[in-house]
Amino acid sequence: MPSRKILVTSALPYANGPIHIGHLVEYIQADIWARFQKMRGHECYYVCADDAHGTPIMLRAQQDGISPEELIERVGRDHRADFAEFAIQFDNYSTTRSPENRELANTIYTRLRDAGHITRRTIRQAYDPVKKMFLPDRFIRGECPRCGAADQYGDSCEVCGATYSPVDLKNPVSAISGAIPVENESEHYFFKLDSFEPMLRDWTHAGHLQPEVVNKLTEWFKAGLKEWDISRDEPYFGFEIPDAPGKYFYVWLDAPIGYLASFKQLCDRVGLSFDAFIGPGSKNEMVHFIGKDIIYFHALFWPAMLEGAGLRKPTAIFVHGFLTVNGQKMSKSRGTFVTARTYLEHLDPEYLRYYFASKLGSGIDDIDLNLEDFVHRVNADMVGKVVNIASRCAGFISKRFDGRLSDALAVPQLFESFVAAAEPIASAYESRDYNRATREVMTLADKANQYIDEQKPWALAKEKGKEDELQAICSMGLNLFRVLMGYLAPVLPVMAAEVEKFLNIERSTWGNIATPLTHHTIGKFEPLMTRVDASQVTAMIEASKSDLGNPKGGSSNDNSIPDVVRR
Repeated sequence: MPSRKILVTSALPYANGPIHIGHLVEYIQADIWARFQKMRGHECYYVCADDAHGTPIMLRAQQDGISPEELIERVGRDHRADFAEFAIQFDNYSTTRSPENRELANTIYTRLRDAGHITRRTIRQAYDPVKKMFLPDRFIRGECPRCGAADQYGDSCEVCGATYSPVDLKNPVSAISGAIPVENESEHYFFKLDSFEPMLRDWTHAGHLQPEVVNKLTEWFKAGLKEWDISRDEPYFGFEIPDAPGKYFYVWLDAPIGYLASFKQLCDRVGLSFDAFIGPGSKNEMVHFIGKDIIYFHALFWPAMLEGAGLRKPTAIFVHGFLTVNGQKMSKSRGTFVTARTYLEHLDPEYLRYYFASKLGSGIDDIDLNLEDFVHRVNADMVGKVVNIASRCAGFISKRFDGRLSDALAVPQLFESFVAAAEPIASAYESRDYNRATREVMTLADKANQYIDEQKPWALAKEKGKEDELQAICSMGLNLFRVLMGYLAPVLPVMAAEVEKFLNIERSTWGNIATPLTHHTIGKFEPLMTRVDASQVTAMIEASKSDLGNPKGGSSNDNSIPDVVRR
């Protein structure tokens, strides 16, 4: 297979609060895919950044009595620590506040402006007379114009699901000051998205997106694409538009450019060619992992911006669904809105990596973290099946044979059947059908355990003259275990590294998994994974109920500021 060159990105976490387990679905999904590509021998780079601009950042910093720069540094430090402990391996992690992002945002905007894709017009919008600032829709609260529910956002109702304009709200108030908003006029800058409709229709139907996403976009095309407001008035924390004093880029303009800026930092650091990946006509791949809530920005605005600026468009956009816990939306009151840090204080991060992998398919359906199933599946699959193979064989090899494996495989055809599964499992990883990949591995694990059950090494160890047979059986078991852990390495990188140390082997690649370990000396076996105790999960849920009163990550919990995940 020829080597590919791939740039992988995940949506940028917003820099006003901590990472939670709902976020982790995406970062774990993308990390598994990037690790798999690297195991296949491809040149793959996984980059991300904190999304550091916008009104919520500005207001949160004011509330905490610090500068926005101090806030994004503090939260960014926590984000990077959480990701690292979940073994999410970014080749570069940046912030949209970087000089590279400012330069690229200015360049892309200028190219769009000079090509005639930017227009200006005066609009009327809600204004807070106390704070003297225009209000984003999410910072206006009132009664739903459809069902009358109180305390709803200015753009949608969480009770009946209606969407509307802030001017339609009944009894609106500013979520910042409590003042009644007034309407003021302001000149805004707009990106002519509708000019790119023919290109976007072709591009969205050219295999870059999942079928469910294409169907959703078809609905938006039928409704008609509209010009996109890309400016905000001061005060606003962001990049000032080059030719418009007092006007700032709307955060959604410079946020996706942050993918390119983070990659630019990597290129400058390690000597890669930025243009070879991002320039027009690039044959290298650029793949985005995102949630289904931000399809419009990534599948319409983003490719149109890139096209208008003379840059390459994404090769693929992989969309996933949301996370539910026990079949319901994550809830602070129920303790199921769990931050990454709270999880880490109670449970092994690779439990969650494995569980998410066992649930994730290639579609955009939501996935459910059923806590009872979580305990059962980790214990049954990882501890009871996979780790059990090594624990049943390693002790005999260490104690009886000084850690030396036999010179030949006891059952070569069984080993070959495990090796033959490499391509079906690789196909599952490639298409993000991680649930299929893990099922294939667990089927093999059952076969390995069946082999050990039938051969009964513990019984042979009590018989005289059976030393060679005992060594061969246990060596066979460890070879099968090694193949399984090679297949699981993208999902369980920490445990895979421990296995490589224990087996005294080089880092697993998709190629070297097929080479058996014969006449080879292994190290001492140490427990690789302990069983999950349901009490640990209960403790995590209870801690989440209290933790979210003052979330870790540097942000306080003032209800006057909306809980914005992305902008």
